[in-house]
Amino acid sequence: MNILQINTSARRDGSNSTRLANDIVARLLAANPQATRTLRDLAVTPHPVLDEAALGALFTPADQRSVEQAARVALDDELIAEVQRHDTIVLGVPMYNFGVPVQLKTWIDAIARAGVTFRYAENGPQGLLVDKTVYVALARGGIHRDTNNDSQVPYLKSVLGFLGITDVRFIYAEGLAMGPEAAARGFAQAQAEIAGAIAA
Repeated sequence: MNILQINTSARRDGSNSTRLANDIVARLLAANPQATRTLRDLAVTPHPVLDEAALGALFTPADQRSVEQAARVALDDELIAEVQRHDTIVLGVPMYNFGVPVQLKTWIDAIARAGVTFRYAENGPQGLLVDKTVYVALARGGIHRDTNNDSQVPYLKSVLGFLGITDVRFIYAEGLAMGPEAAARGFAQAQAEIAGAIAA
């Protein structure tokens, strides 16, 4: 098992989603002593957003790119190669204003590349990131699970599925901003869900 942990919180320290992702990784490593882990913290090493310059670089043939364009594409290439060589991915995902953090969206924009991680075939799109399991550590201040306020889970199911990743396991720590007792219950529930997700 090769584990890739992606922390997407804007916080370097004190992040609940990172705490939860760390717990998942610790359980996976305990259950799989030969496993390895690679950590990418997008607060420590932010990835550039997909802007006009990045699009220009991506749509310029490789042999015609400027030095700057080649360097920009290489940053995305690194993230793609990282995902390709790992079979297990752990995403630490806080909820910001009912959505995913910009750090996570930027990571997704980097790894979703036509002809590399997905392609369009006669019968429609085909994801190329297959045979992978993703654990999503969701940390929320309120209670949003299975409500209309939860745009994170449908979005992540859709985009990861589009890339070929269909084994996606969600772990919820909710109510973390609703007082100490609610936070303790939220983390306790999450620990039970981690055990179930790993055993599945």
